[in-house]
Amino acid sequence: MTGKHERSQSTDDMLKHPSTKRAKEIDEDTPMSQLEELLEKTRKDQKNTRNVLHWFRSKDIREHDNRGLHAAAQKAKEGSGSLITMYLFSPKDMEWHGTSAPRTDFILESLQKLKASLEDRNIPLAIVTAKERAEKTEDVMQFVKDHDVSHIYANIEYEVDELRRDIKVAKHVSQEKDLSFDALHDQTVVRPGTITTGSGGPMKVFTPYHKAWLSETKSDPSLLDTVPPPQGNDKDAKKQFKDLFDSKVPDLPESKQFASKEERDRIRKLWPAGHDAGIERLNHFLDQKVSDYAKHRSEPARDPSSRLSPYFSSGIISVREALSVTKKRNDGQHFDEGDAGVAAWVREIVFREFYRQVTVTSPHTTMNLPQNLKFDNVEWEDDEEGWKKWYEGKTGEPFIDAGMRQLNSEGYMHNRLRMNTSSYLRANMLIDYRLGERYFAEHLIDWDLSNNTQGWEPSYTIFNPVVQAEKCDPNGDYIRKWVPELKNVEGKAVFAPSERLSEAEFKKLGYPKPHVNFRESQQRAKERYKRDLANADP
Repeated sequence: MTGKHERSQSTDDMLKHPSTKRAKEIDEDTPMSQLEELLEKTRKDQKNTRNVLHWFRSKDIREHDNRGLHAAAQKAKEGSGSLITMYLFSPKDMEWHGTSAPRTDFILESLQKLKASLEDRNIPLAIVTAKERAEKTEDVMQFVKDHDVSHIYANIEYEVDELRRDIKVAKHVSQEKDLSFDALHDQTVVRPGTITTGSGGPMKVFTPYHKAWLSETKSDPSLLDTVPPPQGNDKDAKKQFKDLFDSKVPDLPESKQFASKEERDRIRKLWPAGHDAGIERLNHFLDQKVSDYAKHRSEPARDPSSRLSPYFSSGIISVREALSVTKKRNDGQHFDEGDAGVAAWVREIVFREFYRQVTVTSPHTTMNLPQNLKFDNVEWEDDEEGWKKWYEGKTGEPFIDAGMRQLNSEGYMHNRLRMNTSSYLRANMLIDYRLGERYFAEHLIDWDLSNNTQGWEPSYTIFNPVVQAEKCDPNGDYIRKWVPELKNVEGKAVFAPSERLSEAEFKKLGYPKPHVNFRESQQRAKERYKRDLANADP
């Protein structure tokens, strides 16, 4: 996979961003607030309910506990029309965002399963393909017109591009007399922006946010309530909407092809598509892994994670559904009570909620700008050799290289390695963190803009990969699995072979020496950050 993703001018174009002045203006009048203001006008109380549309997004590909779909189904019961659904497929958006081949394929395979399941309920799922990004609004409105839709429902996506798309749709709908549009909060348990500080502003620090989230969900258990799948249409809907039922889920775009059929089949086996596969994975985690999660969650060789992140990021299963099942397994106790493994795992899910709060309240973070705008003033190094070593997993730092090779092989990386590989690129190599952020987007099956941008947020925290490996991979099993050059290296030499083996022994391995000296590069990064942030006036 690595050979297809050389750094290129086209990729660099994707890293453009607004000025810090413009970023502050966007944060002052957020796209989310603009959309909510428009929705007050487009939630029309119409007497004539015709066909009702649920517009699926790439973050709610499910019929179980889908608030937008449920609302659409309830509205359809009020009239004489039917419930119809649509997915807007935009290959150019996938290019723009760098969506990986594994994630694209996972979405399309899950759509195929969702389409079949909805068809059993006589509900069509139409795939509308937008050839150009600028045509998305027109394509949606044309679909609405062609199928006599009176109400559009969808779930909100919190990123700036997606909010601006919905703003355009809302503006079109506001000009129509017999058309309503409503977008619901569905991605999170607690609505982003609603957990605030004592002064009323949104919480921007995780620890107090986590504490407040636990308190909020404990005092209001209804936040975890789920909604059922839609009941469906009468059988005659299959005749009436034959063209929609005949709509095909598209193949992978040319630019999102796997390197080989073997790679595609291997990734699909690792990450089976669809809601049933997600629930099976959830149950396996709760049955087999969660009790040890608190103790071993940072040890990648144990594979302690739930591996549910792709299912959450594409909305294959809802967070509410997963947490409801988890609470039952925790004997009905709240998440900070009972099983320590449950508490530790739910804490990771709360990070996901927190990152969405940051996205909504500081939307510039989704526009290739750091949350701390002063970091935009850092002078990054143009190290093509180091960049290539990093993404190929040949930096000479075993823990870093193991993580990158796992990513390139599985479309996934353990979270501890995500922290270490990102730290190494932006600090020790002093390469623009946005390049790494983009590389993750181009390879991860569970890529999620809010999680990814916050995970790559530059800071003074710099991980020592040798110390981290000794702590999190104490036997070196993870390194030996993913860096086979080191599989026969015994003891602690596996963590730093160039330092801990003789020159002759090391040369036999065929493994590179570290690209940079850790301590020297750590000091360089701290000095560079200190200098450039001191001069920054964003």
